[in-house]
Amino acid sequence: MQKRVTINDIAKLSKTSKTTVSFYLNGKLDKMSKETRDKIKKVIDETGYQPSIVARSLNSKQTKLIGVLIGDITNSFSNQIVKGIEHIAHRRGYQVIIGNSNYEPESEERYIDNMLRLGVDGFIIQPTSNFRKYEKISQESQKAVVFFDSQLYEHSSNWVKTNNYDAVYDVTLNCIKKGYTEFLIITADTSLLSTRIERASGFIDALKDNKLPHTSYLIEDAETTVENLVTFLLKNISPDKKTLVFVPNCWALPRVFKALKEINFEQLNTGLIGFDNTEWTELASPTVTTIVQPAFEEGEQATKILIDQIEGLNIEQRQQVLDCGVNWQESTQ
Repeated sequence: MQKRVTINDIAKLSKTSKTTVSFYLNGKLDKMSKETRDKIKKVIDETGYQPSIVARSLNSKQTKLIGVLIGDITNSFSNQIVKGIEHIAHRRGYQVIIGNSNYEPESEERYIDNMLRLGVDGFIIQPTSNFRKYEKISQESQKAVVFFDSQLYEHSSNWVKTNNYDAVYDVTLNCIKKGYTEFLIITADTSLLSTRIERASGFIDALKDNKLPHTSYLIEDAETTVENLVTFLLKNISPDKKTLVFVPNCWALPRVFKALKEINFEQLNTGLIGFDNTEWTELASPTVTTIVQPAFEEGEQATKILIDQIEGLNIEQRQQVLDCGVNWQESTQ
């Protein structure tokens, strides 16, 4: 078994002191020459040295741990967010603890309490409608917090999100130009997330501005079956009218697509548009048009903001809005 490389080994191989190596690892480089920094870096790269988080936390009063709280870890958007978070966290010497709240307040509180007990240095959170309680994290425990996918409208905070409203509004206008005259929106409860409000509002406002009506259907995560959706679709789709079905929730799109396939929507002059799900929408038959969020970049930006806050590099409030793209496919031809 290969012996673990220690900080003493790095000091000997780079011909510096253990204290100097410790300063390097903790980013205290102000009084360190470039030659010394380069020597230490070269030895670390050659040996593959991984510093002990416990040892570093004792020296720096930090654990180098980031708590990440996500509403639903199962969809592709969340997977890409996590990859973006881990990409930046690893580069800057942090590790990530992930909690899947399933949008349940009790679960959120439990994860936050457990992460605080583990001593995380800060949080990246996908907030629900109960997110105002998260201010206690920064006020009571003095932890840095960055929100993603939503923003706090009534309070100053750090957040990164996408231009959901504008993206949906523009796509809806484009579909109107394509000749759609009937519009259905199948959405989860918009009161849980500001993101859902923005997407539904972008769709509805675009129709209102063009004096076009719409019909809504509330889909529940567990209760709504494919059979329920088939019943709704058959009631609201007419073969002689061009109908667009909009599904703003990642997790709901596969279920709605399956229901549409059961009624042969390709022959019913009906279109479908959703969000993300690119891992299967480009392989489906027909392929499905989706609005695509830059989730990986969103995770990266949220982590940069958080770590800067933790390390005191930029303590001002920072907000960022990223642009979505559109992956036009056969379902809206």
